[in-house]
Amino acid sequence: MVNLVGIRDLKVEATTDSGRRVEIINGVSFDIAEGEIVALIGESGSGKTTIALTLMGHARPGCRISGGSVSVAGKDMVTLSEKQRARVRGTEVTYVPQSAAAAFNPAATIMDQVIEITRIHQLMSSDEARAKAVDLFRALSLPEPETIGSRYPHQVSGGQLQRLSAAMALIGDPKLVIFDEPTTALDVTTQIEVLRAFKSVMKAGGIAGVYVSHDLAVVAQIADRIVVLRGGEMQETGTTQEILNGAKHPYTRELLAAFEPKPRGAADTADTVPAPLLTIEDLVAGYGPRQADGLPLVRAVEHVTLKVEKGRNLGIIGESGCGKSTLARAIAGILPAAVGKVVFDGKELGPSARERSREQLREMQIVFQYADTALNPAKSVEDILARPLAFYHGMNAKARSARIDELLDMVRLPRNLRHRRPTELSGGQKQRVNFARALAAEPKLILCDEITSALDAVVATAVIDLLKELQRELGLSYIFISHDLSVVEAICDEIVVMYGGRKVEEITPAKVKTPQHPYSQLLFSSVPKLDPAWLDGLEQDPELVRAYCRR
Repeated sequence: MVNLVGIRDLKVEATTDSGRRVEIINGVSFDIAEGEIVALIGESGSGKTTIALTLMGHARPGCRISGGSVSVAGKDMVTLSEKQRARVRGTEVTYVPQSAAAAFNPAATIMDQVIEITRIHQLMSSDEARAKAVDLFRALSLPEPETIGSRYPHQVSGGQLQRLSAAMALIGDPKLVIFDEPTTALDVTTQIEVLRAFKSVMKAGGIAGVYVSHDLAVVAQIADRIVVLRGGEMQETGTTQEILNGAKHPYTRELLAAFEPKPRGAADTADTVPAPLLTIEDLVAGYGPRQADGLPLVRAVEHVTLKVEKGRNLGIIGESGCGKSTLARAIAGILPAAVGKVVFDGKELGPSARERSREQLREMQIVFQYADTALNPAKSVEDILARPLAFYHGMNAKARSARIDELLDMVRLPRNLRHRRPTELSGGQKQRVNFARALAAEPKLILCDEITSALDAVVATAVIDLLKELQRELGLSYIFISHDLSVVEAICDEIVVMYGGRKVEEITPAKVKTPQHPYSQLLFSSVPKLDPAWLDGLEQDPELVRAYCRR
């Protein structure tokens, strides 16, 4: 095969807080052939995204490519002028970001943004671009492909927005596509459809790919070869089969061993059922104007009832758009419920956060899925963590400083990161800052909306262990919204399965192997395995199950 990409002895430097320059990528070399997909895996901060960005001639803020060469289709991306790089980006090399929410302009329609690159580079007529976009929407299993482009980003789910960002990257027929954790926002059933679509589009077009991920099961389904990174250095590389079945480096074996968190066992489960901390009764929530019956035009949550006991955890799972995050926002009062009650610690809460006391707000915190949009990019980590300490606890500057060090220790971040801004952190580091901000309030309940989706298996396992430790020490309860069944199994006492805004089943982790509802069966059977042949051999029809659920 002909090599499309050649990285030789790549070095990238970053500037520390003291002004000293340190190497964060040290001597990495590998090739990518035409039509080949190479996965970069490793823990948060290992350099995966930094290396991927060099393929576009780009470096993170405060960083620079200090040595080596990066060749794409015969062009050295390091030595090209910025004008020359601009011509390459979007045509020969494109990028699918981890956070699609941060990549889209909320004021422009989806279609206008997807086809923008074809207009900038004059690749085709507007009518041709729109027709091609619709074909891509269909190939990527997006709903209503003919009309979804007329919507705005806030009018589609997170998983749908992530697939739309892939359409944006593919519309110009690139030679190389960089996928930076593109399925972290997707539930497992949607993830299967998207992975199949990615493979089909990439292989049919002979497009090469770099797939940045911490999810080894996803990598197993799409990658031809794997490059394992740690601390900016390459630990080993090989075909997907070689890495999964015969890893040589101890770190690679550690990643494989950490793939499945240990399920919550009897020692983690209370012997008696304590009093409810949170009770949700017949909750209805949604978007748009109220109708004659007092209900919103679009109902994303339909008459959901559930409870969370003190010191215990509830998992909420389901596909993208099923209402998981909307339910969390209604519980937190960010989106006022139209119908139903939220009772917390024996007191009924107002439907809106504005109708709740400061103490009620403090006791229930939410950690959002997208740290990119949840953290103010203009503020330092110190400023971000100081705000809730001042707001909820009235701490002075000295007390805040000491507590910030404690919070960083709790989420296993170096204290010297306190002066950095979110743009200077990796995806996993940003999410841990996001979680530390919630802990700063000293809550009783934390609503966790996909908080481990940006973390590699080793760090995710450490975070789950940390959450359990904090729960024992502080008596916390969690609502864990996730599409990662292994994470939910590892920490939750009960699991609620949602579809179409409704609760279809509630089970314990011990019974996830024997779900009763057809949709639960589909969901649990869709969890990827560490087997490259698993996806191609999977026989299921998600639409038949969804049609059954809609009846």
